[in-house]
Amino acid sequence: MRRAICPAVTVIKLLRFTTYMNENPQPQLHPEWCYSAVLYEMNLRQLTREGTLRAAEQRLEFLHAMGIDAVWLMPVYPIGKECRKGSLGSYYSISDYCAVNPEFGSMRDFDSFVMKAHSLGMKVLLDWVANHTSRDAVWMRERPADWYERNEDGTAKVPWDWTDTAKLNYANRDVWRGQIEAMRFWVERHGVDGFRCDMAMLVPIEFWQEVSAVLHAVKPDIFLLAEAEELNLFDRAFDASYTWEIHHMMCDMAKGARRVWDLRNTLYADRAKYPSSAIRLTFTSNHDENSWKGSEFSRFGAALGVMTALTFLWEGSMPLIYTGQEIGYDHSFSFFDRDPIMKYEANYYTEGYRKLIALKHSEAALRAGERGGRTIEIENNAKDCIMTFVRECGDSRVVALLNLSPYTIHADFNTGIYAGCYTDAMTASEYVLPPHVERDMMPWSYRILYRKH
Repeated sequence: MRRAICPAVTVIKLLRFTTYMNENPQPQLHPEWCYSAVLYEMNLRQLTREGTLRAAEQRLEFLHAMGIDAVWLMPVYPIGKECRKGSLGSYYSISDYCAVNPEFGSMRDFDSFVMKAHSLGMKVLLDWVANHTSRDAVWMRERPADWYERNEDGTAKVPWDWTDTAKLNYANRDVWRGQIEAMRFWVERHGVDGFRCDMAMLVPIEFWQEVSAVLHAVKPDIFLLAEAEELNLFDRAFDASYTWEIHHMMCDMAKGARRVWDLRNTLYADRAKYPSSAIRLTFTSNHDENSWKGSEFSRFGAALGVMTALTFLWEGSMPLIYTGQEIGYDHSFSFFDRDPIMKYEANYYTEGYRKLIALKHSEAALRAGERGGRTIEIENNAKDCIMTFVRECGDSRVVALLNLSPYTIHADFNTGIYAGCYTDAMTASEYVLPPHVERDMMPWSYRILYRKH
C-alpha cells in the first residue's frame, strides 16, 4: 500500500512530459516572494527534543515572528539501513523518495506542517537528492539494474566516500522521469513550494532544465535552489545558488588569513560572473559547515556579527539562517545521531536577526536578483580593513559602514550625496551621516543606515 503513495508514470503523464521537453522554454521569472526573502534551514532531528514534524510545527510561530519567509526542510524521507552511518544514518541516504521517515512522523504530520506554514504565509522547500540513493533503496529493488552506475563486478558505484549511497545513472532517461515524477508528487499532492537541490552540479544541467520546465507547468511560482555555483545552473534551471567561495573567504578573513581587498575582489568577481537576475544564497552557517567545521561562533569568533550583517547587505543575496542560529546556539550538531537543542527561547541573537530581516523586507534596495540596488562603494582611507557602500533603489537607500578587521580603524572619508538623516537599523535611533566622516571604528563593528520613506 505504501508504494501507492508515489504516482506511477501513466500514458497521459508521459505525453505531458514529452510535450514539456519539446517546448523551448522562455527564461523564467523568480517567484515574487523570494526577492526579499530570508530562508531558514530546519534540521528536524535536532530542532526539538522530540525530533518530529509535529514538534517542529510548534516552532513555526517563533520563526514567523522573526520574519522568516521560507523553511527548507532537510530530507524528510526514509533512510537506508545498509552501511548506515551512526545510529540514525545520513539524511542524504534516501531509501524512498515518496515517503516520510518514521523517525519524523507520518505523511499526515508532513501535510499538517505544510498547512501550518502556509497559514502563516511561509513557504516550504524540500531538500532533494538527485545524485544518489541509499544502497537498499526501493529503486534498487524495483527498477532495472541500469538505473544505477555499476562497477565491473555489478555492484552499484559509491560516490566518493559516501559508502551508504549508490550513484544513479543519468545516462538512462528513465531515471530522469522517475526523479521528476517523484518531485511532482510532493508539489501536486503535498503542496511544497520548491526544492533545495543537493550537489546539483553532479547531474546534467539538461536534467535540471527539464525539472524546471515540468514543475513550473505544475506550479508557476516554484522555487529551485542549487547547492552549487556553476554558471550554467541559471540557464533555464535554478532561481538561486550557493555562495561557497564568498563564505570561505569570509571565514578566512575572520581568522586573519585574508583582508578586505580579497573579499572585495571575490564579491565583485562573483557579481560579474552571474546574470543580474541570479539570486545568491548567503550564510554564516548551514548543516555542512556546522557539522564538519564547527559552529559559526568557533569559525567566525568576534567577526560573526559583522559577517552576518554582510550576508543581508550584499547585492543579489538571499540570507540563510540555520537551525540554532536564531537563538545563538553555540554547538556543532552530530550529523548521524540525535543531538537536540534542549533550551529554546528568544534572546539577543533572535532580536538581531529580527531587525536584519525587517530591514530586508522593508528596503527595496536590498532585494535580491535584478530587483535590488547595485552596490556603490564610498571611497575610504582604509580599504584593506573597512567597507563603506550604498545600495539604492527608487526612494530606498541603505548605507553600510563595516569594519571587517580585528583592528580599531580611524576612518576618514567623504559621503558626498549620501550625507543626510537616516535611521540606524539595529538601534532604531536617528543618525545624521555627515558630509565628512572622521572617527574610530571598533574591531568588527558595523552600522547600517536607512532612510525613512
